[in-house]
Amino acid sequence: MASPSAQSGLREPLPLTAARHAVLLFFVAISLWPVMDVVAISLRPGDRLRTTEFELLPSNPTLDSYYELLFEQPFLLWMRNSLIVSAAVTLTGVAVASIGGYAFSRFRFVGRQGLMISILTTQMFPATMLLLPLYLMIAKLGLINTFLGLTVFYVSTALPFCVWQMKGFYDTIPASLEEAARIDGCSRWQAFTRVVLPLAVPGLVITALFSFMTAWSEYIVAAQVLQDTDMFTLPLGLKSFQASMSTQWGLYAAAAILVSVPVVVVFILLSNYLVGGLTVGGVKE
Repeated sequence: MASPSAQSGLREPLPLTAARHAVLLFFVAISLWPVMDVVAISLRPGDRLRTTEFELLPSNPTLDSYYELLFEQPFLLWMRNSLIVSAAVTLTGVAVASIGGYAFSRFRFVGRQGLMISILTTQMFPATMLLLPLYLMIAKLGLINTFLGLTVFYVSTALPFCVWQMKGFYDTIPASLEEAARIDGCSRWQAFTRVVLPLAVPGLVITALFSFMTAWSEYIVAAQVLQDTDMFTLPLGLKSFQASMSTQWGLYAAAAILVSVPVVVVFILLSNYLVGGLTVGGVKE
């Protein structure tokens, strides 16, 4: 065991530790200030939404903006629509990417390399370049102004990344685990669902998060596909608070706070699986 003097010699000088913490706290404050500013705007009365005073919270806070947003505006309808679309995109993206990535990782077939390069090539172009051709395809299928058409649009743009993500994760899982399962009597599908998928939970979590975020905060595609106001998602609904001559900043700020809540909840829930999935199913007893 090292002597106390040797242990104390390894400690960092107190002034250096204090300086490092001060720098970190400074950058944390810079990151949190925009969030606190939005919170302050959402709590200010309607006659003083913007101010030159340096205050984290207003002197006379009010929840009028939240009340109006929840009970006088169709905010809950917009959130329901966004949840429906985001959930559909997440489930479809994870299901297709998990199977497609497995096929690219484990099977060798004619055209495999070309398909992989084609999928990767689509990531070189922004999604807005695909807006016109995908819109024409959805219009031909009669899916304009439907959640199904919007889901198809989002899934098609998110799948290239998701498939490559899952393919790379499957490559890290030894094929010998599947072979052992096959020897024990499992079919290929059983080996995939009982052995490979539990080990691939971290990759599935990343795929789910990416798919969810692709649909949750997207505006341009939704503005082209959805035309009925009753089908507006959150980005389209929040855009209605902005007019040519004025903007309802209180509602905007309150909506921004509430919109971030489902994202934080989803991330917290999936982060538990991300940590736990690293060790699940890796040891055969």
